[in-house]
Amino acid sequence: MSELTYDSLMDDGNYLGSERARMENKVILDELERKKKARNLAVPTDDNKVKARLREIGEPITLFGERAADRRDRLIYVLSQINAARGDDHPIEEASSEESEEEGEEFYTEGSLELLQARRNLAEFSLPRAQKRVAQQRIDSKIPLGRIIDIRKKVFAGVKRFSNIGSQIGDERPISQVRFAPNNKILATGSWSGTVKLWNVPACTTIRTLRGHGDRVGGVAWHPQATLTQEEGLVNLVSGAGDMCVNLWSLNSDAPLSVMKGHADRICRVAFHPSGHFVASASFDTTWRLWDVNSSKELLLQEGHSKEVYAVEFQGDGALIASGGLDAIGRVWDLRTGRTAMVLDGHVQGIFGIDFSPNGYQIATGAGDDTIRIWDMRSLKALYTIPAHVSNVSDVRFFRADALPSFKPKAESADVFMNENTEGTDADKSHDTEDDVQEWKYRSGLYLASSGYDGYVKLWSADDWQLLRTLTTDSGKVMSVDLTSDAELLASGTYNRNFQLFAPEDIPV
Repeated sequence: MSELTYDSLMDDGNYLGSERARMENKVILDELERKKKARNLAVPTDDNKVKARLREIGEPITLFGERAADRRDRLIYVLSQINAARGDDHPIEEASSEESEEEGEEFYTEGSLELLQARRNLAEFSLPRAQKRVAQQRIDSKIPLGRIIDIRKKVFAGVKRFSNIGSQIGDERPISQVRFAPNNKILATGSWSGTVKLWNVPACTTIRTLRGHGDRVGGVAWHPQATLTQEEGLVNLVSGAGDMCVNLWSLNSDAPLSVMKGHADRICRVAFHPSGHFVASASFDTTWRLWDVNSSKELLLQEGHSKEVYAVEFQGDGALIASGGLDAIGRVWDLRTGRTAMVLDGHVQGIFGIDFSPNGYQIATGAGDDTIRIWDMRSLKALYTIPAHVSNVSDVRFFRADALPSFKPKAESADVFMNENTEGTDADKSHDTEDDVQEWKYRSGLYLASSGYDGYVKLWSADDWQLLRTLTTDSGKVMSVDLTSDAELLASGTYNRNFQLFAPEDIPV
């Protein structure tokens, strides 16, 4: 299968459904135009006059169970159909000034050329990634049920063995967020003291303290290739704070490489785009913004929430971004077009944590109503509600198996066999490795972690949404949680200035 790109998508004229799609779009647009004109029709409000008008045009004056309001709506529909059939726009009168004002509230702001180019780059980046993800999901769908059950049992057995391996005082004030580096060997912590610290894990020794904010740090995020292929002197980390600044950091300097300003209130969370070229920030000024990492310029100021925006996160493909606000509403935005793809309406308190599943179409939100809601973008509705904690759910994170670990060969027997053919043994080893790779790819997104203000970190299965493990901390409020991509460590940041590390009991650390 050839790789899907922006150019091939635009130039593909052999799509069998294109003509049908155009016809369907035309029907939809015609219907929208008819409804728009129908709203401006001069129709009497008196029920007797409505009946008389229906009699004039040869329609039944009433239907079984029809109320006066329904009758008037039917008259409007019939008149709009008649006018549409005649192609006659003259009966349509000017809308009232009140309706005109309401329609005038909708407006669009012209974007910059930099934003247009960024949207094209986002499309070019996300299309092949989405194609590969869907191809892998098709492979996973062919795994036998028995094999899936075995993988689930093995993975969940490992999750249930997580236990506390240590606690470290991280700062002078509460730890607002913890995030593991892509190589799983460094932990970044953001604190209300305004500092970002880098720690060796699991040794919990300080590597560097990054000072550049004048107020509490709300969010930290790693560049997707930081500690892997990204040079230490380039942008490896981003942070946002109450001083309304978004800072970009390298790994070999205590001072920020760049300070991006534009928000009018404190910044709560930040996120790195999977491409590493863009950063998003959520703020109490009721907006989230998209920044260009290379130029350190603001590309997009996005409104859409009625209250403070607290959480923001990118989808793994890089095509979508989700934002959650203290208005209890979440929104999924298509970065390629700027349109809202889905509204996450169901929480009754503000949303504090949001994350995309690696499968690309499910979203988890944690809120002040003590629940986690799972949303499905295919059906555009909530899939499941987890009564997760007895106080605010502060963070949610899916497990992402981003890279294949180095699989260790299975232990061999101590017996020595002389002059025996080893081809079968080599074949068995190859088969075991294939099974390990298959299992590792399938386990990505198989469980998620949540933290709450009840002092607990909890691990949940991501297919039946059942509780797998409850981990206690040494604080009454857990502010953040994160998982390594090798499934060996879990970290939590707490209100009492500490961060904790957890690991499966059988894994040496």
